[in-house]
Amino acid sequence: MDFTLPARIEDIRARIATFVDREILPVEADRSTWDAHCNIASGPLAALRAKAKGEGLWCLQLKPETGGLGVDKIGMAACYEAMNRSIFGPVCFNSAAPDDGNMMVLEKTGTPAQQERWLQPIVRGEVRSAFAMTEPHPGGGSDPQMINTRAERRGDVYVVKGRKWFITGAEDAAHFILIARTSDDPRHGLSALLFHRDQPGWRIVRRIEIMGPEEHGGHCELEFDGLEIPVENRLLEEGQGMRLTQIRLGPARLTHCMRWLGLSKRCVEIAKEYAAVRTGFGVRLADRESIQLMLGKLAMDIEIGRLLVMKAAWELDRGGFARKEVSMAKVHVANLLHQAADVAIQINGARGYSKDTVLEWIYRYARQARLVDGADEVHRMVLNGALDKEGPAFWSWPVA
Repeated sequence: MDFTLPARIEDIRARIATFVDREILPVEADRSTWDAHCNIASGPLAALRAKAKGEGLWCLQLKPETGGLGVDKIGMAACYEAMNRSIFGPVCFNSAAPDDGNMMVLEKTGTPAQQERWLQPIVRGEVRSAFAMTEPHPGGGSDPQMINTRAERRGDVYVVKGRKWFITGAEDAAHFILIARTSDDPRHGLSALLFHRDQPGWRIVRRIEIMGPEEHGGHCELEFDGLEIPVENRLLEEGQGMRLTQIRLGPARLTHCMRWLGLSKRCVEIAKEYAAVRTGFGVRLADRESIQLMLGKLAMDIEIGRLLVMKAAWELDRGGFARKEVSMAKVHVANLLHQAADVAIQINGARGYSKDTVLEWIYRYARQARLVDGADEVHRMVLNGALDKEGPAFWSWPVA
C-alpha cells in the first residue's frame, strides 16, 4: 500500500495550510469577527472566500469543468484535514457541509440544465444550500424508509406536504434538495426534488437552538403545505431518492471525518503548547508521565483515524461504495474528536473550559459528531450486518 501523496496534492495541501495559518487563524482569534451563533460573520467570511478564490484554493472537490480543482477523495482527505486546523476553515474554501455534499451529488446526478440552475450558483459562492431529509417522530431519521413527507404528482408538478427538522443551513439556504415520499413502494418510494426558498407552500417553523456552535443558517424545522415542484426539478428518476441519499451521504460522512481529524489535531496542538510552558510543583506539565500518556494515546488514535479515512477514500476513488470503511471511520473519528477536546481541556485546566481558547467551542461541537449522518449505533449495526453476510471475508484484502 502506497500512502505517498502526489506532488500536486501536496502542493494544494501545503498552500491550504499556509492560508489557514496566515489568513484564517488571525480572524478566528478576533472575537469581533464572530456572529451571534459562534461562526464567522458574513463580512469577514466574504473577504476570506475572495482571497481563497484568488489563490486558486476554491472547490477543490469538484471537477475542473464544474469549477473545481479535480481533487480525488484521497487528496480531499489530506486537504480537508489541513483546512480544519481552524474552526472556520472549510467554509472559506467552499468545502463545508452541507454545501460540500450537495455540490458533489448535484455534479454526479444533475442534468446539465439542473447543474446550471442549481449547482453553479453554489459553486460560485453566490448562494448556500440545504439537504432536507430528517423528520420529527414518527418520520425518518437514520432510517430514510420511515420518511413521511409526501410529494404527490399532479400532472407536471409534485405537491409536497409534510415536515422536516434539524435541516442544517436552512435559514440561509436558497437551494434545497428535498427527499420526499412519492409512493409506498418499500424500495423505490422516495424521490429527490429541488426547490428554491422563494417558492410558496413551505416555511421555516423555527431555528432549533442547539448545545453547540451552529453552521451558517442553523438547524431548522420546516413545514410543507402545498409546495409545488416541477417534475423537471427532480433528481434522477422517480423512486430513486434512496439511491441519491446513498450517493450523497457516503462521501459526505467521510468528508466530515476528514475535517474532524483537523480539529482533533488542533486540540493536541493547543494542549501541547500549554503543557510545554505550564508548571506545577516545580515540574512542567509536558514532563509529567500522565500528560505524556494522554497525548501519546491521542496521537495514536488520530493516526488510526487517518488510516481509516484514507482507506475509505481509496475505496471510493476505485469505484466502491465503501460502506464498511465509511462506517468504521465515522464511528472512530466522531468519538476521537470528543476525546481530543476533552483531554485538551483537562490539560489546560480552567483555561480550557474558558473561551480563551477554541477548545470549549470544539467540545460543544464535538458532541453532535456522534449523531449527524447516522448515530454510532446505526453504523455499528451496519458493520455487524456486513460481518454476518461476509464472515471471515469481512477482513479480506483486495487482490489485483
